[in-house]
Amino acid sequence: MTTTEILQQAKEAKVWINSADTETKNRALDLMATYLYEERESILEANRKDMEKAKGTISDVMLDRLLLTEERIEGMAKGIRELIDLKDPVGKVLNHIERPNGMVIEKTAMPLGVIAIIYESRPNVTSDAAALCIKSGNACVLRSGKEAWQSARAVVDALKKGLQEAGLPETCVSLIEDTTRASSTELMKAVGYVDLLIPRGGAGLIRACVEEAKVPCIQTGTGICHVYVDSSADMEKALNIIENAKTSRPSVCNAEEVCLVHEGIAKEFLPKLKKRIVDDRAASGKTPVELRLCEKAAAVIDGVLAGENDFDTEFLDYILAVKVVADVEEAVSHILAHSSGHSEAIVAEDREAAQYFEKRVDSAAVYVNVSTRFTDGGEFGLGCEMGISTQKLHARGPMGLEELCTYKYMIRGDGQTR
Repeated sequence: MTTTEILQQAKEAKVWINSADTETKNRALDLMATYLYEERESILEANRKDMEKAKGTISDVMLDRLLLTEERIEGMAKGIRELIDLKDPVGKVLNHIERPNGMVIEKTAMPLGVIAIIYESRPNVTSDAAALCIKSGNACVLRSGKEAWQSARAVVDALKKGLQEAGLPETCVSLIEDTTRASSTELMKAVGYVDLLIPRGGAGLIRACVEEAKVPCIQTGTGICHVYVDSSADMEKALNIIENAKTSRPSVCNAEEVCLVHEGIAKEFLPKLKKRIVDDRAASGKTPVELRLCEKAAAVIDGVLAGENDFDTEFLDYILAVKVVADVEEAVSHILAHSSGHSEAIVAEDREAAQYFEKRVDSAAVYVNVSTRFTDGGEFGLGCEMGISTQKLHARGPMGLEELCTYKYMIRGDGQTR
């Protein structure tokens, strides 16, 4: 089926899902989760084929993003079901106004319509995006990367069974069959079909969408995330946070890419950092982190001298850029100059330093003594997420159900004229 035909079907299906009641949507979600887990063998077989094709063409950390296991599929189903317990955003009255002439105006949340998502090698995005769209009353059109297409197809086939049994059109969730650049371009220019385009992927994909899209587009995902270790920091706390932020899953957008260290503690802290995430990891058989150091850091510990672009790169790998700064003011200035606006953290016991950081860092999520890895819809209590918006309109940070809605004004009266 062509991309245009899929878009036409989604446009027709949105009429049904936009007006579906909460009970119908929740029943669909429950059935989608059930079929997703019941069809796990078919999904795992499709994923094995994707993994075989991808080996040798993408990095090991990206292969981990592509991999599905029974446990991960169970987690995907659990994520769908968690949305059932969340309040339906559709129909929520955002503002109620009563005018002197008796006219009543209600600003009311409504579905956007058709949401298109372009994403790369993360098959779990397939179920997360579909479930969020259904709960928020939107039809969705999914465009997976070629590395994950067979996995995505198997997931979508399972989800469609749940939609059908719930009495909703299976075309409420669609997967683009063309994995060439042409289909991405078509989605970007699908005026009259796509109400919102969400790219989830690397900087190249997001840049292409921002530059070429004729439909409304949300910038998501690119995460040049910083952790600043202040002179007042509890060093053990800082080491724990940095190890988690960098190594727990380096291929995701909320992983740390840059570590900033106050010069007053650099000589004591940097050797401890190297021991924790380089030497100790290598000794225990784990992948050590490659440190890319500014000149001041390189004078204290061994590592690779940072190149021109290392403080502006989302590595998505076991690589960490390290810079020594004079104080919290310089740390904030560096972040404002180099951050992608995703997530930043300060480790500090000095409340004034923490407050300075909180007020002046202009990113979607700002942490004090917490790992950046918590920037996630589930961790924020929003259910699974559509992505992390790094822009300011109309959504910012983890995009949950409310961010997938627009609004309209409902005006009621009794014959008023102007």
